[in-house]
Amino acid sequence: MKPEKKQIEILLMHYFRDCHAHFPKGKLVPSESPDFILKLKTRNSVGIELTRLKPVNTFIYEKNLPEYIEEQVQIITLVKSLFEKSSQQKLFVKFLFSDKIDLDDEKKVMISLQITNVIRNAVGQKEPDEFFSILLEGTFLPPVLESILIINHPVMKVSVWERSNNLGISNNVPDDVKAAILKKDAKLRLYHRQSLNYYWLVITTDMLRGTRNYNLHDKIINHVFESRFQNVFLFDLIGAKVLQLV
Repeated sequence: MKPEKKQIEILLMHYFRDCHAHFPKGKLVPSESPDFILKLKTRNSVGIELTRLKPVNTFIYEKNLPEYIEEQVQIITLVKSLFEKSSQQKLFVKFLFSDKIDLDDEKKVMISLQITNVIRNAVGQKEPDEFFSILLEGTFLPPVLESILIINHPVMKVSVWERSNNLGISNNVPDDVKAAILKKDAKLRLYHRQSLNYYWLVITTDMLRGTRNYNLHDKIINHVFESRFQNVFLFDLIGAKVLQLV
């Protein structure tokens, strides 16, 4: 495994623990197959596997989407460059853009400067050597953005700045969740070699959203999922919400 992949997993695992109100107390140890082992005070151990929700059939946007995405990427790249000119901090940053962006180059620069200052001010109030998460939204941001998620963990040696839902928007979130569970269920035999007491699966998603206009939260909660893992969770990063599916 690439070192940077494990760094991101550690960051996301600590964020999950922070967002999960009933996460058991214990020592969280990075591992392989599964990704983490939680050693409880009861001397039991929980193996935790982390995976990202990948849309199987993504929504196809209008033909001008490549330019639309390119504008978002340009803004993120410029903001990252501006921020790192005055900071050595390695952050995990997710940008959730509004539906429409139509800016000339001058406006992109102005907005990028504004976003950079917002991030600098938010991060400047935190200790750089400690884990923290910040969600920026509303009046703090220009209209082109809905929210920005910033997570810091001292283990990070690389920066990750990217668009939210950069894998696409799902046509059918429950089916994509089923596919993620099925894929990991097939590997559970490997995890059993650790001889742990319990096994959890944590499926992360940047922002829980789909193409259909229904209450997606209720749709997922009321759906029946099955797995060989004792517990399966869907973790909405930007929403900071943990949904237990199994």
